[in-house]
Amino acid sequence: MPLINVIVILCAALFSAGLALLWLRQPRRKHALQPQEPAQTLLFEDGILHHASAEACARFALVTGSDEWEDLRDQLLETFPDFPSRPTSPSQGEARLRADAPGMTSEVSITWRGAMAHVSFLDTQDRSTVSAETLQELDTLRQVNASVPHPVWRVDARGKTVWRNPAYVGLYTRVKPAAAHVDEPLFETLDFDDIPEEGRRASLPISGTKKLDWFNVTKTAVADGAIFNASSLNAVVLAEEAQRNFVQTLAKTFAHLSIGLAIFDRNRQLALFNPALIDLTNLPAEFLSARPTMMSFFDRLRENRRMPEPKNYRNWRQEIAEVIAAANDGRYQETWSLESGQTYKVSGRPHPDGATAFLLEDISAEVSLTRNFRAELETAQCLLDTMVDGLAVFSATGQLTFSNCIYQDLWCLDTESSFVDFTISDSIAVWREMSNPNKRWQEIEDFVLSYGHRQSFDIPIQPKGGGPMACQIVPIVSGATLVRFCKVSALEPLPEPVNFLKE
Repeated sequence: MPLINVIVILCAALFSAGLALLWLRQPRRKHALQPQEPAQTLLFEDGILHHASAEACARFALVTGSDEWEDLRDQLLETFPDFPSRPTSPSQGEARLRADAPGMTSEVSITWRGAMAHVSFLDTQDRSTVSAETLQELDTLRQVNASVPHPVWRVDARGKTVWRNPAYVGLYTRVKPAAAHVDEPLFETLDFDDIPEEGRRASLPISGTKKLDWFNVTKTAVADGAIFNASSLNAVVLAEEAQRNFVQTLAKTFAHLSIGLAIFDRNRQLALFNPALIDLTNLPAEFLSARPTMMSFFDRLRENRRMPEPKNYRNWRQEIAEVIAAANDGRYQETWSLESGQTYKVSGRPHPDGATAFLLEDISAEVSLTRNFRAELETAQCLLDTMVDGLAVFSATGQLTFSNCIYQDLWCLDTESSFVDFTISDSIAVWREMSNPNKRWQEIEDFVLSYGHRQSFDIPIQPKGGGPMACQIVPIVSGATLVRFCKVSALEPLPEPVNFLKE
């Protein structure tokens, strides 16, 4: 063989040997779909988490020595429906579970060694294909789920609970402490198929007490099931109960009032009334209990002749509308004189939240008494006006409270039309100006304004352009003083003062 051929063959052999050596020194890569070594592992002892890898703690938010087997099972039940409900096994062995839905963790391995249970997760998906943002979002969602204060759970198409948050587990433990697991429905009496969009109210008995926890349960339909949220309504229920008790207390108080009370809500419907309203209006209790409107209420009052008959029935609706508007502003207050002779005082007042209250009070006795009193005063006034002597009564503070027409004609006074109070000082100034000088006018003022025991006395006076007269000053009841002006020939001792001279 020629030397050149030997050299060519030797070079080719050396080149091939170098390429083979280079290929053997390179590290071999594992296939992307081959199972990796388990990085998420947990070790339980007697159902208590004894040890966990850092990645497993970050994923499941578990704490060694505190969390239990049920805490891990609650988070895995949706992905691994066959995950064991108990951490122990009758015999030592190993079990592998596959996830129903695709995900990063598609297989879990459980190994039992007596009271020990070792759980490891095998990831058959290449983690390099998952972005850091996705992992961070997943971790955030887990933290949010753990921090939600109200119970949240998910059920499958068969109605079985496949996932729940820690708040649900805590509520279940408080309501059913003797239950072995939390697979049974928590709200057993709630019809989950008939929950409106705004939710439905449901209650749960607290174990060992007679109290109830109230919740508003809402439903959100998702693929292959539904998600439920239960927000606490305890504060709302307590507020409603307090409101009912307050209304009952008011109703009991109003029941003893003699004034009729009718409260209409913002919709102009009767919301509250008392028994006195039935007696004053003669409206049947059935009609008032049916919550009539304001218009219907006043219509029935007119039909029962418990309000003045309108002169023009065509304007009746407009008048009622004005009454309602005035009541809303707090301006409505009238006196109704009925055909039966009764007199009602009616007032309208606005109430919070757009409500309106009407008060009906029977003032017939008060009106009758006032009318009789006025008639007596008019009679007494007419009687004293027939006397020939001028009479004036001053109170203990010196105010002119009464005078007859003879007195007013004598001194040219019109005390009734005066806008200010007429005092003893004003009267003496008039007397002094219209009569001859007299040094004893001041004695009259001192006598009127004095207290204690007082004796009557007389003063002779001489009005200008008239004959001589006598001024008689007499103390009467309540510290008042009667001043009498009469002719000297007619001066006689006065009898004891009568009651109509009282202040």
